[in-house]
Amino acid sequence: MLDDRIYTFLKLCEIMNYRKTAELLNMTQPAVTQHIHHLESLYRVKLFSYNGKTLSKTPEGCRLEEYARSVVYNEKLFQQQLLKRDQIDLSIGATKTIGDFVIQDIVEFCTKSEDIRFELSIDNTHNLLRRLNALELDFLILEGYFNKEHYDSRLLREEELVGICSPDHPFAHREIPLKDIFREHIIMRESGSGTRAVFERFLEEKNYSYQNFRQSTVISSFHMIRHLVALGLGISFAYQSVSDAAPNLAVFRIQGETISHEFNYVFLKDSAAIQRFEWLMEQIHGSKS
Repeated sequence: MLDDRIYTFLKLCEIMNYRKTAELLNMTQPAVTQHIHHLESLYRVKLFSYNGKTLSKTPEGCRLEEYARSVVYNEKLFQQQLLKRDQIDLSIGATKTIGDFVIQDIVEFCTKSEDIRFELSIDNTHNLLRRLNALELDFLILEGYFNKEHYDSRLLREEELVGICSPDHPFAHREIPLKDIFREHIIMRESGSGTRAVFERFLEEKNYSYQNFRQSTVISSFHMIRHLVALGLGISFAYQSVSDAAPNLAVFRIQGETISHEFNYVFLKDSAAIQRFEWLMEQIHGSKS
């Protein structure tokens, strides 16, 4: 069993406030402080520091957090194995494009399997990484950006980001000069979504932003965005798999540019989730042969 002080440390890493951490753990604030001081003495490093009233993790604190998360996750799986349960609990997080259009084979297999108690959470990249760090999910499937130094990953595939519009739009099935898109109404995903981050980074590289568009609307639902774009109320950018699933939309591209990005499986670093993922892939491939 892991030392309770590790759980206190991880909760403080998540909340970054001694008082609120104490309240959530039903502890006194001095007890939280004592737990952290014990770990600092044990490892002979400073784990947190204050800049004014702002609490931050030291580089050593970040390294311990990364390691401790994996250890806690691995212990949870070990406990499940000791119980020799007939079913495997599997919780996966996926970004909206991937969850809605890419991973049907995984979802179908897990739903049909009597050996798996399955949960799929579809959300934006920011929220999914937070839940992975909180040990609420086994692994993620992301199209968004994440720090590969802090997580383990496996490439699913690369996919192109394309413009989408109504079939009657002047852009339909054409290559458009970059400057022309800014005369349009852009309907975009919410901040924190992978699709938005990829397109924002492309715009930044060209010294533009969403502020350059004539009009902009933010909607978190891909289905609603596709509906509005099909009605000719604006344009948007989505992965090729999204446009392929919408025959009432047309695709356009920006002249001289190819915008593509990786889809990745993402795991806590050095965690046993990779073995669980590899087992799942073997089962899925075996069911197809």
